[in-house]
Amino acid sequence: MTITVFLVDDHEIFLAGLRSELRDDLAVVGAASDVDAAIDMIRERDPDVVLIDVHMPAGGGARVITEVLKTSASVRFLALSVSDAAEDVIAMIRAGARGYVTKSIAPAALGDAIRTVAGGDAVFSPRLAGFVLDAFAGTGAPVVDPELDQLSAREREVLRLIARGYAYKEIASELAISIKTVETHVSAVLRKLQLSNRYEVARWASERRII
Repeated sequence: MTITVFLVDDHEIFLAGLRSELRDDLAVVGAASDVDAAIDMIRERDPDVVLIDVHMPAGGGARVITEVLKTSASVRFLALSVSDAAEDVIAMIRAGARGYVTKSIAPAALGDAIRTVAGGDAVFSPRLAGFVLDAFAGTGAPVVDPELDQLSAREREVLRLIARGYAYKEIASELAISIKTVETHVSAVLRKLQLSNRYEVARWASERRII
């Protein structure tokens, strides 16, 4: 049985590499390098599994998952990222991803992960499984952080980049937004978290391992 796969990543070279690695029973039916195009094309092509990057401009992988699942509940998502941060893993699972693996995964293992998700099971890179178990421990639902949950998806992206030491200009470039928009998001983060400056934001994020 052939499993149809759609690829979402904002790095064209990486997309090309993925296409060449997936073969046999895995058929690539499309690819997109930006969030809005991905949402439209996934709805149109209705693949079995979407292999999706986490950090992209315009809301990232979590926005793609949230929007697609509103109208195409049968599509399954497997997150593929360079990040192994607990916050990223939990955010993608909350959005609706069925698994999360890092880009260091071997091609054969990636194929197996796609097949696992297509079959209805969840899959995680070994060290990431602990994050998920901790988040769902005994409750059946992710642990809720009221302060973090009041931030929008874009505000969380800005928060994470501040925590990594990015300057406003670098954040603007990374997220493909203006510096003024970055300043607006930072102001919102400061207000919602009741913090005074970006250094307090960085410390707050670090304490919660949001890096």
